[in-house]
Amino acid sequence: MLSRVAETIFWLGRYMERTDGMLQILRTNYISSQDAINDLSWTPLLLTYGELSAEEIRKIERDSPKVLEYLISDRYNGTSVYNNVRQSRENARAIQDHITKEVWQCLNDFYHYMRDPNFEKQFEDGDPVSTMDLLIKQGLLFNGTVKNTMIRDQGYTYLHLGKFLERAILTTDIVRINIRYHNVKFQQRVESPALRYLLHSLLGYEVYMKTYKGNFNPDDVLEMAIHNSYFPHSLVYSLYQLNKYFERLKPESLPESYEEVEYLIGKTMNTVKYSNVEVTNQKMVNNFLQGTRNQLIEIGNCLGKSYFGNT
Repeated sequence: MLSRVAETIFWLGRYMERTDGMLQILRTNYISSQDAINDLSWTPLLLTYGELSAEEIRKIERDSPKVLEYLISDRYNGTSVYNNVRQSRENARAIQDHITKEVWQCLNDFYHYMRDPNFEKQFEDGDPVSTMDLLIKQGLLFNGTVKNTMIRDQGYTYLHLGKFLERAILTTDIVRINIRYHNVKFQQRVESPALRYLLHSLLGYEVYMKTYKGNFNPDDVLEMAIHNSYFPHSLVYSLYQLNKYFERLKPESLPESYEEVEYLIGKTMNTVKYSNVEVTNQKMVNNFLQGTRNQLIEIGNCLGKSYFGNT
């Protein structure tokens, strides 16, 4: 496969996974902002997914409709959900020979739904949660369409490399954002709204309650987000999947290129798998998540250099 095509498919997977993750955390944070006695600041999310100056953030940080409009539908915010979907569609258009018509149609429908003139108005005049739910369903439809219509070739492999690399990065971001946004304190030994919001942001609240038999323990919450190999949004699960799909490239890879990326993935997997993060040490949790995120970015950069010809 041409490196240009491989990179386009890889980023298609990343953009769509980023869309799903952003929508889930925005939905959760909007609901929490309505529950809060005092207005909560959206600053952590605006810093992560926006391009505003500090002064511009201060003007809208407590205005939920404006924040949602900016982060979801603003065409001038290069990291908005709209632009993630637009870029996904552009990538899909460029490699239509490597995806199915059903995948293309799914992305095209998603894009045109967000271009509807009435779409933006729903954040001011309608129900933002229902609107985000519809967008989340579009993302689920995309994932199901990929799974059920695409052959398991190199294109499918690169798509999932992007998907699981982005998911691992998102998990580090979501835990860090919730620590700041909701002031999550893992040292509290009781169930708290902040920990519930963290699990909802990871699509894990119901799974957690079933897995841990309704016993709400902060140690278990962090263990599920980082180490639970059966939870699809944990760091360990995402890294295992990243490694699984990368191994499929070995027969067609240059040995030196493969070994360089393999080393970085293995190092990150071991760092996460054998980490001993003290749940009561907030600074340690933050440093671990930031360090892991940096290693994931390094994996992405190495893939770009070794497989896509980026310098």
